[in-house]
Amino acid sequence: MTEADIKYMTEAIVADLAELLSADIGSDIAETLDIIYNSDTYSRLMNPGSGLYFQSSLYVYSFLKNEMTTGRIA
Repeated sequence: MTEADIKYMTEAIVADLAELLSADIGSDIAETLDIIYNSDTYSRLMNPGSGLYFQSSLYVYSFLKNEMTTGRIA
């Protein structure tokens, strides 16, 4: 898998996360992206070694929701 493939996959997941989170908490896209970009979940997603880019958007979203609820990733 190339670096471009990984970048495409992570960008697609971030877009899905933004839609899911916006619908879930009723926020606008700017606030939603701010939450995502400042999360540990995003940091892990952007680290190819974590393998999160290869998971489903809903799986990654579960990490984000848990982080928002508990303040940490399970």
